[in-house]
Amino acid sequence: MSYSNDVDFYRLARKKRRRGHGVRWVVAGREFSKWFTTEALADNERTKLKQAAKDGESFCTETGQPESVARELKAVSFYDLACEFTDLKWAKAAAKTRQGTSEAFAVLAPVLVKSTRGMPDPQVVRDALYQWAFHTERRKAGPPPEEYEKAITWVRGASLKVTELDTPGRRSELIRKALDALALRMDGKPAAAKTVARKRAALSGLLNYAVEKDIFPASPLGKVSWERPKTTNQVDRRRLPSPELVDRLLSVVEEERPDLVAFYACAYYAMMRPGEIVALDREACTSLPSTGWGSLSFEDSSPRSGSGWTDSGTTHDDRQLKHRAEKETRHVPIPPRLVRLLRRHLDQFVDPGEDHLFRGKRGGPLSESTYGRVWQQVRRKALTAKQLRTELAGRVYDLRGAGISLGLNAGVPVPVLAERAGHSPAVLMNVYAGCLEGRDQLWNKRLEAAFDGADPEPESEDDTPGEAA
Repeated sequence: MSYSNDVDFYRLARKKRRRGHGVRWVVAGREFSKWFTTEALADNERTKLKQAAKDGESFCTETGQPESVARELKAVSFYDLACEFTDLKWAKAAAKTRQGTSEAFAVLAPVLVKSTRGMPDPQVVRDALYQWAFHTERRKAGPPPEEYEKAITWVRGASLKVTELDTPGRRSELIRKALDALALRMDGKPAAAKTVARKRAALSGLLNYAVEKDIFPASPLGKVSWERPKTTNQVDRRRLPSPELVDRLLSVVEEERPDLVAFYACAYYAMMRPGEIVALDREACTSLPSTGWGSLSFEDSSPRSGSGWTDSGTTHDDRQLKHRAEKETRHVPIPPRLVRLLRRHLDQFVDPGEDHLFRGKRGGPLSESTYGRVWQQVRRKALTAKQLRTELAGRVYDLRGAGISLGLNAGVPVPVLAERAGHSPAVLMNVYAGCLEGRDQLWNKRLEAAFDGADPEPESEDDTPGEAA
């Protein structure tokens, strides 16, 4: 839809018919008219149109209406636009993205309403929106379940017109109300900063879609100054285990679950994401020599998302590698110790007819709950009581972070390390630039030597970092 300030008005017109008093005007050479039963009504309409032009408002070349009126005519409710946006993105979105978008809209829709009068139980409303309204396949399959009918009916009727989010007198109030809702959990406590950022991104995407549909001239989100919770992309160095601690953790895994040693070792030595390890198959392991370094080549990832959000109906979403196109392969050189672990794993724990390296008890993908639960058991055996009170090695993902940080500290060029880890060099430096916990003693000695004008002493056995505190 295009707009123009080239507007001219004619005198009031008169014709012999019931609606015989007309307003006529021209926008960018195209004539428009509107007819009324009395001259007073026609004159009032002409006055409003002329005032809009005098205020500098552009006129729509398709409808002839001032921009504010034209956009209002195209306006839909927040609920309807959120459903439309969800449907637009659904087919190409990853399962976790579908889930996150639905969660954000389920928080926003109940607060962007004309009134909360007659509102059903807030938890039921949120469940109805999350489980049905903003789940494209379930909504298109038929009416909402009986327990959600009342909640959906209420939201549909109470939902604000999207255009109200950019009304000068209400913009600040409504946008702040929406953002404040995103910043809280259901129990009223502050949500994690990254959760707020993710939900705000969903709102931003929806409002940008409204701009695309000519409902807004620009997103109202950028017109409101709201202090969002501070976030950092950098990995918390206190979570990353030292090489010595990794060895001890893997030794405990060897005692407790030898079938999972190679799984955790891939996260550390190959710097793989858990979803990538779950998807690892025989084809990826064709270069595992009996001695020396080998390599892994893989193109798939299976992050856990919940069966209700994947196309396959399974708990894992079969996707291409993160930040990569379909069929794009990542090649990762792996050290001899990981080569040996993978060769042993293939020999002892993968049947000849099986393809994937790591499977659950029932033959499906290895679940996050399984490898996460085992990891917590291993932590309790490998860490001291003091370490257990911290977040040190708290997640399997921390093994990947420790492997990447170790590579940085070892002097591996950033572009090389980024390629192996599946990151861009900029992202890798932004996220993983921290040193490993427990290596400060080494860096301090080298700095002290530099301050004294002496050559740093070569690394000796005494410089070897101890276990992370």
